[in-house]
Amino acid sequence: MSSPLPSSPAASVLDLAPVVPVVVVDDLADAVPLARALVAGGLPAIEVTLRTPVAVDAIRAIAGEVPGAVVGAGTVITPDQVAEVVAVGARFLVSPGWTDVLLDAMRTSGVPFLPGVSTTSEVVALLERGVREMKFFPAEAAGGTAYLKALAAPLPQARFCPTGGIGPGSAPEYLALPNVGCVGGSWMLPKDAVADRDWDRVEALARAAAALSAGGTSR
Repeated sequence: MSSPLPSSPAASVLDLAPVVPVVVVDDLADAVPLARALVAGGLPAIEVTLRTPVAVDAIRAIAGEVPGAVVGAGTVITPDQVAEVVAVGARFLVSPGWTDVLLDAMRTSGVPFLPGVSTTSEVVALLERGVREMKFFPAEAAGGTAYLKALAAPLPQARFCPTGGIGPGSAPEYLALPNVGCVGGSWMLPKDAVADRDWDRVEALARAAAALSAGGTSR
């Protein structure tokens, strides 16, 4: 990542919590109460994906109305998106992959970023460019814990946030790896709970996720 998170005691989003919720906001009215539930449950780093028309407004709302939230933008794939989300308050950036053009935009944005990788060559290319923290995506499809474990010995300087197909059962296996700082997932945001606006349930699931660690015990 490019710099420490502003107003955060942690130097990296990888160290804020064991799980980063990956959030898809369909209804803007849900953004603030959803984020409040996640923060109350102990998950302050919230990745809002740019997959819906209201995503940018959701980032703005969370940044302005949810104390304690460290809201970031996910599925960032263009320099224009980088500029847009940083302008509304995004405090970190996550991409599913990277190009030199996108990497340059993220690097000059002034906020931390996690470029996506799924191969050893991509990891080496980022290390060559001075980037040591990355998103491993799609984690399960790209080789899961076995792949990341294999990378740890030759490339110990790389740290990852694996995302894609990870749930509460598999998360501790990832968190046990020395090169994994946190995992990304959406299991604490079941569709029926969001549809019913059952924020108490979301908070309870977030609290359980925040307690995950290697071996499945509280940190």
